[in-house]
Amino acid sequence: MYMRPHANDVMRKGFSLLLLAGVLSLHAGDLDTIGVTVLRQVDPTLTGSGVKVAQPESASADTNSDYEVNPSYVYVGLPTNLFTYISTNGMVTNGFPNGAGFESGHADAVGRNFYGIPFGAATNVAHVDNYDANYFFNHYIYNSHSLLNSARVVNQSFAFAPSDEPTVDSAYDNYAATNNTIFLSGVGNGGGYPVLPPGTAYNSIGVALYFSPPLVAGPTADGRCKPDIVAPDVVDLGGEADSYAIPYVAGAAAILVQAANRGDGGPATNAASDVRTIKALLLDGAIKPNGWTNGTAAPLDARYGAGLVNVFNSWEQLKGGQHAPIESTTNSSGGAHPPGANTNNEPALAGWNYTSISTQTTNDTVNHYYFNLPGVDAFTLTATLVWNKQAGASAINNLNLFLYNAANSNLITCSTSMVDNVEHIFLPALAAGRYDLQVLKRGSATQVSVIETNALAFEIFNMPLSVGLTNGNAVISWPLAPTGFQLQSATSLAPPVSWSSVTNAVFIANNQNVVMLPVVSGSQFFRLIRPAF
Repeated sequence: MYMRPHANDVMRKGFSLLLLAGVLSLHAGDLDTIGVTVLRQVDPTLTGSGVKVAQPESASADTNSDYEVNPSYVYVGLPTNLFTYISTNGMVTNGFPNGAGFESGHADAVGRNFYGIPFGAATNVAHVDNYDANYFFNHYIYNSHSLLNSARVVNQSFAFAPSDEPTVDSAYDNYAATNNTIFLSGVGNGGGYPVLPPGTAYNSIGVALYFSPPLVAGPTADGRCKPDIVAPDVVDLGGEADSYAIPYVAGAAAILVQAANRGDGGPATNAASDVRTIKALLLDGAIKPNGWTNGTAAPLDARYGAGLVNVFNSWEQLKGGQHAPIESTTNSSGGAHPPGANTNNEPALAGWNYTSISTQTTNDTVNHYYFNLPGVDAFTLTATLVWNKQAGASAINNLNLFLYNAANSNLITCSTSMVDNVEHIFLPALAAGRYDLQVLKRGSATQVSVIETNALAFEIFNMPLSVGLTNGNAVISWPLAPTGFQLQSATSLAPPVSWSSVTNAVFIANNQNVVMLPVVSGSQFFRLIRPAF
């Protein structure tokens, strides 16, 4: 619903805030769905530790000052000294209750999924700055003032009116590019709204609620793919709300920042925690819902973005380490760019890279990442390229992703949007062989800059099932990463095959998922399917 703006604040600039609200529903299973449960089993210390976050909240029309999180709220449960409150007139207060504002049920519910105990994604963040959203935007974002405590991750469960998109997006893009701040923003609740700012900003991560059938569908007014990603939570009375989906992605971002800062992705911690790298990892680790689709000119699904967030998969890609391109080549602008002659391959099938690529006005430049996929099994490939809209720029550089068969130079697929600053490739059945994953920067007289910094995240995998026998039980196992697969069984492969989900407990051993089943007479067949939600 439309919120009444503060008379001397948002109204002065003509902006209208929307609160992305809903009825709170306690879904412990959400943490399973987004990969937090398995992540905590593998590494219980990944809780957002050391990461400062911010939570601007839009006050209601009734009081103009009920924007505050109550640390003692039963599903937040954090020390009061962890919070700083910034009111609509810039008053900074510690302690709760206080004279800067009043408790907001919406803010409590967002905090519950963001950092609350036990249902939050990031339960051990270093500090929470709780802003009145109007003051947050007008003072900090619009006027480019540094955030009070330099928060790295900002959850924004509110939106502006569609007419505000150009001005709001520009302010957020400039701020994120200048300050390396990760903004997680809703794109709206659907039900007749278009996608909404600031989730439509180039440099933000636009989040929608995962729901089937979805009501939110991009693109933006200027044709870009939004949302970037989806997350689960509330189904409200008569529709959906993404207020409480956004903080799951914000919590996932905080976890990845913590992991990057402590060196999980290797020694280049600044590169690993850069806003572009975190966005690429989040999108690349997402699980594709049923019906997910994209195209060469539209890298993300108009409803689901890159898919359903899964922080475990993103963390595994971060752990894969930074991998530079095997070689770089140049060619005449717009000309052919087949695989090069270098015979080396990347040493890992999951990882990331943060680098720069440069061109002149008459040539394109290609960074080549070569991969050798052995054996006869089919592989799944996912790759995501992210770069920023530069501060003060009115356009973006044109970067593309291509996948070639390195043996015969045949083009397999590509992502070549002319308007997005994200490119994404997903192939669920890639034959064994040698491949060239290319990041290409177009050179032309209209390019924004000669040099563009970009982040690439990638993963190529297959999921072999292993069967053993222990103490009269059949032991079925498959790799722990990536997660999101479901084990099914059937007694016959004669069509039509009747598959049913295996409900026996799954436990983790030696980096494998393991299920134990009693041995029965007759034939039994097993398969893994995805998605498992």
